Amino acid sequence: MICTLCNSKLTIRLGQKYFACQTCDAKLMDSKFWSSKKEEKKHYESHNNDIDDPRYQKFTSPISNYVLKNFTTDSLGLDFGSGTGPVISKVLQDLGYRICQYDPFFAVDPAALQNQYDYIVSCEVIEHFYKPQKEFETFKKLLKPYGKLICMTLLYKEGVDFENWYYKNDPTHVFFYSEKTVEFIKNKFKFESYEIYSDRMVVWET
Repeated sequence: MICTLCNSKLTIRLGQKYFACQTCDAKLMDSKFWSSKKEEKKHYESHNNDIDDPRYQKFTSPISNYVLKNFTTDSLGLDFGSGTGPVISKVLQDLGYRICQYDPFFAVDPAALQNQYDYIVSCEVIEHFYKPQKEFETFKKLLKPYGKLICMTLLYKEGVDFENWYYKNDPTHVFFYSEKTVEFIKNKFKFESYEIYSDRMVVWET
């Protein structure tokens, strides 16, 4: 199998279903075990993502708060992978922010991918990417100069027992990032910089 981010040949197995990439430091699921599109959509539909649930709003608040601190209502944003309950869009729109949605299952709007944005938010999405190289190329094209890509995903840290790491147990989580992977993405796709906030939020800047 070839790494879906950096195209390196994968030779290090992590159990039966996963590989570790020596080039970009990602951990990724063997493509033989990927869910079908039908299975993937059914799994997402089983999530109870109520946009009015205070707990859901709190979970996504690191992203919402970052946008509120760094952008104004004049800025244009994109909620990429907005899912069945676009909570970040809801919170920001209620405060007068302009933000569009795109989701390959639940908000299929090709016109949204023809624009450019001051910021893109992507909450618990990038670990689902079957083709992260293609997706990050898309992100880069969608961002204006000095734009920001704001992602939430749980980063893998050295020393964590991958076999018992709960984050991989979701069958639709197929690609896992470390800080080295974040830096690789910055260099490969020519972002100017990146910042990691706690162990779950990453911001790349064009």
